[in-house]
Amino acid sequence: MKTPPPKSFPWREWTAAVLWLILIAIESTPWLSAKNTGHALYQLLVSFFGPVSASSVSVANNVLRKVGHVAGYGILSWLLFRAWRATLGSYRAVAWALSWSVIAFFMTAAVASLDEWHQTFLPSRTGRLHDVILDSASALAVQILLFLILRKRGAAVADEQTVSVASN
Repeated sequence: MKTPPPKSFPWREWTAAVLWLILIAIESTPWLSAKNTGHALYQLLVSFFGPVSASSVSVANNVLRKVGHVAGYGILSWLLFRAWRATLGSYRAVAWALSWSVIAFFMTAAVASLDEWHQTFLPSRTGRLHDVILDSASALAVQILLFLILRKRGAAVADEQTVSVASN
């Protein structure tokens, strides 16, 4: 039995994931606290629309920050899925595997937990369980989407291989 050739390390996939982790770490600093982002948003809105109420800016800031959580941790979950898929691979031609999704999900949830825990030590930040749940839900939603999208792609690849073998 012939063994498959060794794969090279998937630098591209892991570099993307690590860069995204660095971005999340930067976002977790006092520089991007709600007070600072709220002030920047207020200045931006005033420059476009003139006088705006502080309460409206506060609501918009909170919504944008939660959207940022969902998008940021959803993207992290996807990038970690890609990295683990490239690292672990498969002997079969599959586009999705449960192990890649499970590892990506739990790593994303761990990063969210550590991020919120870290914020409890910063005077201008607050670590919230609610944000960990939101981030983890986003990671789970991305993994479900990947399953739904890639399962169909994997089935199409398997069908093509079956047709190819049958025609030979």
